[in-house]
Amino acid sequence: AMTNTARMIRDVDADVLAVVEAESRPVLKKFHTLMLEKLAIDEGYRHLMIIDGNDDRGIDVGLATRAGFPIGEMRSHVDDLKPDGFPVFSRDCPEYEVTTASGNRLVVLPNHFKSKFGGNNAASKAKRLAQSEAVARYYQRLIGEEVENVVVLGDLNDTPDSDELSPLLAGTDLRDVSGHAKFTAFEFKANNGHRGIGTHGLGNDSSKIDYLLLSPALFAKVTK
Repeated sequence: AMTNTARMIRDVDADVLAVVEAESRPVLKKFHTLMLEKLAIDEGYRHLMIIDGNDDRGIDVGLATRAGFPIGEMRSHVDDLKPDGFPVFSRDCPEYEVTTASGNRLVVLPNHFKSKFGGNNAASKAKRLAQSEAVARYYQRLIGEEVENVVVLGDLNDTPDSDELSPLLAGTDLRDVSGHAKFTAFEFKANNGHRGIGTHGLGNDSSKIDYLLLSPALFAKVTK
């Protein structure tokens, strides 16, 4: 399973790679070394970063970037609280500032929202709604600070039509990359060849829970 994950990372060949469900930075470094050795990759990721989050199982979100894409300022939101005094985030929603090789400024907000696993009860829905509202606020602040290139991404654990994700998907001008004209969906043979936008199970449109959301300026730069 780890080798297949490594193959996908190799094939995507991203300069900036968000990581979801990594136990720690040392573990991520060990995985990176395994990936280089197992697949005989010459160039990997120069910068690997994870900020320890709120989940005591150690399933955090982080970032990996290539040489020439240094990670600059970082901001954690592990201490942000809901009105009931409990943390907003099950993990964290860190803000990572990356300078690209061409000198552009990019801010990446990787996420892993509250899961529906074990039952999608009122508390689960309320937590995802609070997380969505918080990330929307962070995004609006960044835009207000004249940051043009912003990415909000990750496992948001809910579908596009959900009320819980509405503050983020409908309440901001973030654009889902799956709606771009250059977007190419995966084709799942088990799904009768339907080339949908789903990211879970058989890939049905109704099974979309993972997102790559871009600010308008960044959405306009998408080439593939």
